[in-house]
Amino acid sequence: MFAVTDTIVAVATPPGPGGIGVVRLSGPDAHAIACALIARDGGLQPRHATRATVRLGAADLARDACTAAAARSGPHLGRGATGDDAQDTVPGSSRAGTDRGAIDQVVATYFPAPHSYTGDHVVELSAHGSPIVLRLIVRAAIDGGARLAEPGEFTLRAFLNSRIDLPQAEAVGDLIAAVTPLQARVAFDQLQGTLTQAIAGIDAALFDLIARLEASVDFPDEGYHFIEPEQVGAALDDLSRRTRTLLAEARRGRLIREGFQVAIVGRPNVGKSSLFNALVGASRAIVTDVPGTTRDLVTETVDLAGLRVTLVDTAGICETQDSVEAEGVARSRGALGSADLALIVVDGSQALDESDRDLVLQIIDNTRLIVSTKLDLPAAWTSSDLGAGPIVSVSARTGEGVEELRGQILATLEVEPALADPPAITNVRHIALVERAQEALMRAREATLADGVGLPEEFVLADLQQARAALEEITGRRASDAVLAEIFSRFCIGK
Repeated sequence: MFAVTDTIVAVATPPGPGGIGVVRLSGPDAHAIACALIARDGGLQPRHATRATVRLGAADLARDACTAAAARSGPHLGRGATGDDAQDTVPGSSRAGTDRGAIDQVVATYFPAPHSYTGDHVVELSAHGSPIVLRLIVRAAIDGGARLAEPGEFTLRAFLNSRIDLPQAEAVGDLIAAVTPLQARVAFDQLQGTLTQAIAGIDAALFDLIARLEASVDFPDEGYHFIEPEQVGAALDDLSRRTRTLLAEARRGRLIREGFQVAIVGRPNVGKSSLFNALVGASRAIVTDVPGTTRDLVTETVDLAGLRVTLVDTAGICETQDSVEAEGVARSRGALGSADLALIVVDGSQALDESDRDLVLQIIDNTRLIVSTKLDLPAAWTSSDLGAGPIVSVSARTGEGVEELRGQILATLEVEPALADPPAITNVRHIALVERAQEALMRAREATLADGVGLPEEFVLADLQQARAALEEITGRRASDAVLAEIFSRFCIGK
């Protein structure tokens, strides 16, 4: 997976038909293979869009001519024909003959190394977005010497070629997966290096402290200290403060990146699906007067004050002999167990029964919010009748109370609306490593205070080296192949 000596190819645009589809080549032979595909007898001009026709059948002859032209022209590979007047010819054949095997017209753009996304030679072929056409182009590139890229391999090469560091590479994946404007903003900030800069500042101060302590250890006979114990303590206090600052908003950062799950539960026919549709803003779940309409979990992702919220509409929880309905109830309980918040829905227009009270008691261990539905109808009970704390009343039919419910969801989860500057740290991997660094710094601080005089510098240095190793694992300087494989395997092929 980590070889960078071969040339890779993949479709870089999402699956399915579209106006444009992009096939990306990266590697030492990317330019030669692209020239073979478009049957040009001269090279592509760097960073210029060139209209051309992808043809099958004359690839070997064209590739040989392109390679020869590249060798004559040096790094810029000649000017070649570009723009709408491009003349695509195969040596030794007429223009009419070149249409044989043509599959599409494309716009080819060549980015020479190292000034490309991956740091290698890159060619992007923008074709019509037909899946079959794109597959044919990829197949032709493979026949010409490329291999199909692994998931995330283009971004992996950008990391291996030092175009980006590991947090920036992870931010690429987060930016692609973003479903709310705030998620996109946080991911782009990290892609621009906000977390990298914060980690680099801590690492630089840590490196300076380690260097001074090591100098003191290296010259013990002279009795000279390059840094006094009081200065060591002050430096460690400052480093701990900076790591705590990063971790202070870690929970909010994780919620922004990962979002949270809200399960809508209740007995059958109390208005769960209607409430689900009102929160989604569309008729996503089936709503009827017949109890038990929802037999399976229905999920939808919504933007709630910039946060990604997965709403789960569940089957009505009740005792049943119907095997299908029983399976739906079991899945409802499973969704409840994994939810960050349970919305317990009770019909406000019908008298309470024991199943309502039992359900409220059963979900006592969950973070929960009780919702009384059908506010547009006469109320059949009050909050004191249920005796379960604050209740939000809503009408899915008129929309009354829905905005208040959204605010109460955030308040119950102790999440502030995402109006302030987004946090620098959002990734659980980064959070765990910063916590590890902070723990090492705390051990180092305790070593400086041991027995009132402090332990020798070697003990402090051991902890400081562990703190620095954790920070370098964040940036990728110490990341193992297993860590890299895990991170980039989550990417789509083509990115």
